[in-house]
Amino acid sequence: MSTTAFDPRAAAVTATDDAAVSSPRLHARARKRLGPGRPIPYGWMLGPLLLLALWAAGSGAGLIDARSLPAPWVIAGTAGDLIADGRLQSNFATSAQRALLGLLFGTAAGLLLALVSGLSRLGEGIVDGPVQIKRAIPSLALIPLLVLWFGIGETMKVITIALGVFVPIYIHTHNGLRTIDNRYSELAETVRLSRIQFVRHVVLPGALPGFLLGLRFAVTAAWLSLVVVEQVNATSGIGYMMELARTYGQTDVIIVGLVVYGLLGLVSDALVRLVERRTLAWRRTLAG
Repeated sequence: MSTTAFDPRAAAVTATDDAAVSSPRLHARARKRLGPGRPIPYGWMLGPLLLLALWAAGSGAGLIDARSLPAPWVIAGTAGDLIADGRLQSNFATSAQRALLGLLFGTAAGLLLALVSGLSRLGEGIVDGPVQIKRAIPSLALIPLLVLWFGIGETMKVITIALGVFVPIYIHTHNGLRTIDNRYSELAETVRLSRIQFVRHVVLPGALPGFLLGLRFAVTAAWLSLVVVEQVNATSGIGYMMELARTYGQTDVIIVGLVVYGLLGLVSDALVRLVERRTLAWRRTLAG
């Protein structure tokens, strides 16, 4: 009867080889099990469609009081009537212009201040404190003061929206600048990049993820600010249409305005996310 001696080194080599062979399959299984999975086409629409289905089902079953919340088909009919007489299009055009102007000016101001604060300790000392103070004061609380300064015209409305926009742009862009790896700065000094080249090739690409995240919050802030300013002595806009409907007890018109605001926010956020995926395609993240 012969016996074979146990060789620990041979066993270790065999175990290592087996692990190397099975490792890709284990990693693949881990990715399938731990990751969120593949992106679902138009997945951002699933939640709103589910809410719409629940709303329709509740209205059809009589669980929702039609006087408080009309059925979706009633809202669709009201929207059709508003489109037919041109009220919805004209008010929408006015609201979109205000929101876009406020978003443009607020984004430019937030980005500029973030660059000044993020690239200079002196700039940070001058800029960051006032911005943090403004962050603690809601833009809507400034409306009475802005009305005294600029009146109740378009200037006040656009400035209010811009004030709501520039804070998230500044905060997230500044954070993106401050979290850039310092080794890139040292490398830029080693290869003797100029200040402009350093900003172009290192600072802007490094701050882009933070800026795009801030832009998502800024778009939402723009629509939120728009809802309020259009109900302050406005004579046009979706908010004005809703305020006028409140006076006459037209719940369906108010719901139409809310749906329009919601769709604008959803679509604008989807557009920013699309830009984010395209511009940051080089990153490997769970978002896919």
